[in-house]
Amino acid sequence: MIVINAIQQEAFPGCVVYASHKGNPILLKSYGHKTYDSLDAVYTSDLFDMASVTKVMASTLALMKLYDDGLIDLDEPLNNYVDGLGWRKVSKVTLRQCLAHQAGLQSWIKFYEEIRKNSGRYKGHTISSSQSEDYPYMVADGMYLHHAFYKRIKQYIRKAPVNKEPHYVYSGLFFYLVPEIVQRLTRMPFETYLQEMFFQPMGLSTLTFNPMEKFALDRIVPTEIDSFFRYEPIHGRVHDEGAILMRGVSGNAGLFGAVEDVATLWQMLLDNGRLNDEQYLTPATVDHFTSCQYSNKGNRRGLGFDKPLLEYDSLISSVAKSASFESYGHTGYTGTLVWADPANDLLFVFLSNRVYPSRESKAIYQLNVRPDIHQALYDYLAQRRDNCD
Repeated sequence: MIVINAIQQEAFPGCVVYASHKGNPILLKSYGHKTYDSLDAVYTSDLFDMASVTKVMASTLALMKLYDDGLIDLDEPLNNYVDGLGWRKVSKVTLRQCLAHQAGLQSWIKFYEEIRKNSGRYKGHTISSSQSEDYPYMVADGMYLHHAFYKRIKQYIRKAPVNKEPHYVYSGLFFYLVPEIVQRLTRMPFETYLQEMFFQPMGLSTLTFNPMEKFALDRIVPTEIDSFFRYEPIHGRVHDEGAILMRGVSGNAGLFGAVEDVATLWQMLLDNGRLNDEQYLTPATVDHFTSCQYSNKGNRRGLGFDKPLLEYDSLISSVAKSASFESYGHTGYTGTLVWADPANDLLFVFLSNRVYPSRESKAIYQLNVRPDIHQALYDYLAQRRDNCD
């Protein structure tokens, strides 16, 4: 009833809900349609834009492997891993501070506005209306990205203000730089590294960036009808404006996936880095990254991973009150959430496109959809335990 009511209230056109207990699925169901015209139903095999869950399932995952392999030191400055930051303060923040959002970095940059002139036209070496060797990547119909645009993104990040005293500010800026860190240390492109280290050996064929290059559009759930940057329905390309300016491959957003592949990856984390007798990450690394780093400073975050609020508040929490403090996960702007709870051996995955047709829809938050479903799962497990006693 929670989901059906949410769809009726137009919190989202459709969604997929998954839960498992002790590694065994207890819920897998799709609801609604991909859009409000009710022509194309949502299926559990459909790919959703994971939005900021990418920060965990791509960036953090890669950095966990690099940490396991001794290739990064979390307490070294960013300048040691990223070229071209100069002597700006951003160069001195550590990987640990960045991953825990404790570096005091600016929350985000509207790159799509920064690259416009006062006249509304795009600055040189940014966006062109025609495709060429210099402008090879299609951002939208009639919009092509300059081949060296990442240098401009890095320039904006280098110049972004940093708080004098490091403190908790949720920021996506560091995650734009993670693909460079990975390529610099492994000599492999970011997506190739993820595919070879995790996705391919784990059999996770739907976890991908730029899904329209590999899947039919009817397998991919659309997101927003963009009325301010790309001026077209976003379908098959990443919703996030910054990520599309990274050619769709960013550590901040851009990963797509179907629910069972998403769940399998997170089950590996719940099982201390192990899946099908293969150890992908050490238990110590999983424990370290999923543990709170700066609770003494009022920051609930782990390394990349979100954690429950230090003091539960039903008005702002994305997860159930019953979620243990050992639990961890992440939300996504498009309406996604994944949450793993080792103390209760419970995994919860919720995928939706709440930004369709517009990001102005806040009903998913106002109706407490995800926390209420999450709490219902805990209540179900508690009732099942009581019945067994």
